[in-house]
Amino acid sequence: MHDKAIDLLKELTNAHAAPGFEHEVRAVFANQLEGMGELSTDGLGSVFCESGSGPRILLAGHMDEVAFRVQNITPDGFIQFVSLGGWWSHTLLAQRVVVCTRNEGKITGVITSKPPHFLPDSERSKVLPIEAMFIDVGASSRSDLEQNFGIHIGDPVVPMSDFTQMHKPDLLMAKALDNRVGMAATIQAMQALAAKSHPNTLIACGTVQEELGVRGATTAAVKAKPDVAIVLEGTPADDTPGMARASAQGAVGQGVQIRLQDPTAVMNPALVDFAVAVAKKQNISHQLAVRSSGGTDARAFQLSGIGIPTIVLGVPARYIHSHNAVIDVRDYHAMVDLSIALVERLNQAEVDALTAYL
Repeated sequence: MHDKAIDLLKELTNAHAAPGFEHEVRAVFANQLEGMGELSTDGLGSVFCESGSGPRILLAGHMDEVAFRVQNITPDGFIQFVSLGGWWSHTLLAQRVVVCTRNEGKITGVITSKPPHFLPDSERSKVLPIEAMFIDVGASSRSDLEQNFGIHIGDPVVPMSDFTQMHKPDLLMAKALDNRVGMAATIQAMQALAAKSHPNTLIACGTVQEELGVRGATTAAVKAKPDVAIVLEGTPADDTPGMARASAQGAVGQGVQIRLQDPTAVMNPALVDFAVAVAKKQNISHQLAVRSSGGTDARAFQLSGIGIPTIVLGVPARYIHSHNAVIDVRDYHAMVDLSIALVERLNQAEVDALTAYL
């Protein structure tokens, strides 16, 4: 049986969306949801599709991916760059990238540095900082780079890594699964709910610039004015060598992750309990997580207005913030199924109960 989710994930992960340059993913969102609600954007570029009536339930994923930006061009045509989002520089050397030019060109390059042959032993054993790296696209000079390649200071640079279905076909490898899994789930949940009866105003949202400090979620919350926010994410898996498998809370293949807390957000306890109860009743595979590091758009949504009940649902992804992350599509389907089930059941009484503190 053909899995449409895989086609959508391929389209989204092969798209490029550095923070502040999310137009390719925004276009996929708009194309997929055209006719299913009112499409709009805010002043930063976050995109919305709204339909229905009743309590305002927001399903949100962020469109951007960790990336880079051209900071400087050397006289001999090499590109110096800055990071957009959190990179571990160990993962960067010898990786291919795409420079997205202002005339919509896409120029392939490679991240490199001084060869190790010319480094003293004391430097070979250290993690090379990004400041010591450069991108080589094959230009011979700055003028060659600008005039013939069309590359200028400020152009975004994204990882180059094709979507791959692995030997076990449920396992998918791609760049930007943080957070194209959230975007795909937002789209597919909205599509499914458009054909169903539910008691809510549903707002599907793709936010911008999450990787730079949840900037898009801050303005999206003002525009959407949700009564409940459900953040859909690609969360870091903890089931690989070097991790304590017995205490894993984000194991690939074990279902959707329901996050209770991280350093930036304490999820609404009643909403967490509601989500867990729904998952159990619907036999949706799930795992619970309390995280001591990381953060999501939940930070901004929960603090909007007078406070918004918020929860994070995640697909565990190995090796996020690198050129090649890995997920199990069954975890993705569990996230979509739980998102749909929550929207169907969050009627006015259930929404009111989330903030009945007295």
